[in-house]
Amino acid sequence: MNATLTEVLERAAGLDKPDTGLRYLDRHERETWVSYPDLVERTACVAGGLSALGVQRGDTVAIVMPTVPEFTDVFFGVMRLGAIPVPLYPPVRLGRLDEYHAQTAAMITHAKSRVLVTDERAGKLMGTTVAACNAPVRIVRARSLLKAEPAPAAPSQPHDIAMVQFSSGTTGEPKPVALTHQQVLANASAILMDIEPEDDSFNPSGVTWLPLYHDMGLIGCIFPALLYPASLTLIPPEAFLAKPAIWLRALSRYRGLISPAPNFAYALCTERISDEEIDGIDLSGWRFALNGAEATSPETMRAFHARFAPYGLRETALTPVYGLSEAALAVSFSEPESVFRSARFSRDGLAAGRVEVADDGMELASVGRPLRGFSIEIRGACGPTPPGQIGRIWVKGPSVMDGYLDDRPAPKDGDWLDTGDLGFMHNGELFITGRAKDVLVVHGRNHDPHTLERATDPLTGVRTGCSAAVSQVSDHGERIILFVETRGTVPDDLAESIIRAVRSATSVSVDEVVLLDPGTLPRTSSGKIRRAEALKQWSDGVLAPPKTMGAARLLGAVAHSAMTEWRGRSSSRD
Repeated sequence: MNATLTEVLERAAGLDKPDTGLRYLDRHERETWVSYPDLVERTACVAGGLSALGVQRGDTVAIVMPTVPEFTDVFFGVMRLGAIPVPLYPPVRLGRLDEYHAQTAAMITHAKSRVLVTDERAGKLMGTTVAACNAPVRIVRARSLLKAEPAPAAPSQPHDIAMVQFSSGTTGEPKPVALTHQQVLANASAILMDIEPEDDSFNPSGVTWLPLYHDMGLIGCIFPALLYPASLTLIPPEAFLAKPAIWLRALSRYRGLISPAPNFAYALCTERISDEEIDGIDLSGWRFALNGAEATSPETMRAFHARFAPYGLRETALTPVYGLSEAALAVSFSEPESVFRSARFSRDGLAAGRVEVADDGMELASVGRPLRGFSIEIRGACGPTPPGQIGRIWVKGPSVMDGYLDDRPAPKDGDWLDTGDLGFMHNGELFITGRAKDVLVVHGRNHDPHTLERATDPLTGVRTGCSAAVSQVSDHGERIILFVETRGTVPDDLAESIIRAVRSATSVSVDEVVLLDPGTLPRTSSGKIRRAEALKQWSDGVLAPPKTMGAARLLGAVAHSAMTEWRGRSSSRD
């Protein structure tokens, strides 16, 4: 697309559509409305404030904020200068602050940012983070920038870097993916082309609780809303996790047409939402319940539909999708407004890398066909695999990144990108079998850890979606270890029940089950479990639940951060 995000925002603001803009809800479901004309004015002030601080075209600016209006003010304000926004996750797991400071400092360093913009809440802890960076980083509060004189938009080109989006870091440290205006808008456009019906009933309103530092929330929700343009309702992720019903109530109240989420969110809603919390809601307007960012479970989607069909949820709304940061986001979508497709495949065949349909086999959900302009190829060590074989998934399309910001080698072959995922094509549709680096090899056969982990979910005492299957090489060969977070009353024989459930579902014998307190497993910024890191911490004897963050401990962390920030400012003045 021959435009920049700044131009797209100004176009949306100039269309005289007062019902389009961004609606921010707080945890009490009170709303703050920011129209697109208002957003342009606010971004101009942010740009003026950053310019006064010396931020120039091409500089990277780290942004650490929750889901609040100031996030989009700053994000698009940085772009207005021709600088590059780098959205990073705020400190939400307070029991793991040491880990947060180290990871965030590493990302700021890789992005080469010398300015970090934050808000009053997250900013209380940022002093400690920037102190861990390998170069001075200035902390700026977003509200101070909004008081500045507005600045005109700097000239930018579609091929300029628009933003840096860190990869999830599931199997390694997060990498700074550099994405151009042309690439992110091509992806947003492809999403819109795939979901827009031809009838007159199209209501473009969207709803999301996904964090804005994550590509699924930012590129997948805000950018299409701007491009259409449409209204978008944003819910803080922490509000959703505390009370999942807030998501469905917002979809009903604002007649949300589209709303994406990872698989765990659908399971969470099915388990946690009571009838009283959603009395009177109407989900009939929700036509695209996109399911992506992690393995999609057909069983979870069926259970979600059965639970909420009485409230108008269409079976055709559930839409498995596939994408990744290095492709700006979306790569494939299931057929819009059709019942999602799944198939059963021989477990022995999958373990051996073969695709064999079997009535009593493992059920996998299709994640659809490539979006328009995209291609998918399954490759083995010597090139494209023959039909019926599992291989690495390679993708090509208009939004695939050129490379990483820090110049590390990109996993590309010409225009083709190696996703690092494993899968196969069946009846023209893509099926995912796992991450290449996470594959468990048992007696010469490959197994996707997701299949072992999912087998534990129905058991009493297991936290749904909070298990990690890993392999450990020992003197006696490869051992399979399953880490499982527990909840509520834990049965005495839970470990034995887990071993039996996994063996029944996968024919794999687990050598050891490690039961953990809630919140123990290490996660990426987007909430995905880091299996290799879990094994490393366990082997090192440091895998432990988050520290209890009482008032005294939190005040101490805030005081330490404030002192560190003050010292940094004093040093820069000297």
